[in-house]
Amino acid sequence: MAKKEIRKMKPAELAAWLTKAGEKSFRAKQILHWLWNRGAKSFEAMENLPKNLRAQLDETFAIHQLSISARQKSSDGTIKAAFTLHDGNVVEGVLIPAGERMTACISSQVGCSLTCKFCATGYMDRVRNLEPYEIFDQARAIAGIAESEYGQPLTNIVMMGMGEPLLNYANVLEGIGRIVSPEGMGWSAKRITLSTAGIAKMIQKLGDDGVKFNLALSLHAANDEKRNQIMPINESNTLAALKDALRYFYQKTKNEITFEYIAFQGFNDSVQDAGELARFAKSVGAPIKINIIEYNPISEAAFTNSSADRLVTFKKELEKHHLVVNIRRSRGKDIDAACGQLANKHREGEPVS
Repeated sequence: MAKKEIRKMKPAELAAWLTKAGEKSFRAKQILHWLWNRGAKSFEAMENLPKNLRAQLDETFAIHQLSISARQKSSDGTIKAAFTLHDGNVVEGVLIPAGERMTACISSQVGCSLTCKFCATGYMDRVRNLEPYEIFDQARAIAGIAESEYGQPLTNIVMMGMGEPLLNYANVLEGIGRIVSPEGMGWSAKRITLSTAGIAKMIQKLGDDGVKFNLALSLHAANDEKRNQIMPINESNTLAALKDALRYFYQKTKNEITFEYIAFQGFNDSVQDAGELARFAKSVGAPIKINIIEYNPISEAAFTNSSADRLVTFKKELEKHHLVVNIRRSRGKDIDAACGQLANKHREGEPVS
């Protein structure tokens, strides 16, 4: 029988197991400190535990490790890592350096069940949800890459990698909880952003749960007809439903909301499109920041990136409505690490460095 991953146990469960094994229950706190705070990869490394307890733990439990099976560095300094999980599945994470800002982009699922037409991950099947410890371990691993490659600490985490975080709700929230816990990475939740394709009832649940992290909505069109074409999830989560959910989320949390908007040449980048986006942003009743993102071409889709002139015109039209707007340039495009490109392409013979 396969050993149970010890980090799937609640503290009370672990304390009960210890008591049954004839050990003091306070050992649970020591073990959890080794696992989450110290990142112990084996029970033998837990030096302040009795040797016989370490042996018992090793006989009974596993510590599932993810390993970096491939790594590529872009000409702009972006680093993409392929993480092989204990069961052989692979997810990708990205380190995006920008001056003193070091951002980790991490995944929430193996593959994705959504079928967004512009996203490489959307052409994959969803294999399974990631466990909280797998989400946590990605953040820790990319923090290590930031330190080793650039001598700088990680400053931000975005849940914008493979998968839809709100379709793995409980595990994502527990994983983030471990990242912000003093017994984990000790982060401020304000340095974490969760990005969603837009699942209205789960956005409302974020509000009910009083989360402290920021929210980003992958919008990409501000009318239902166009959004339905590129994001089938919109058919069951219309813009009207998303507006109400976002308004509710902000009323409950007062947390920052960002709209991510990929501009496709001749599809959603006209002055009229900008006007629709401005009206939708204003309708939410919250301060909205808009990131206009350069499209990163994928072989599965025929979209092209908007021209520089159209992007500038689009931005100016939004600014007429007193909205905060940034144009985000692609990072890591040459190694398929940019927004919408994560699809385990490293496994197809691309160079690894």
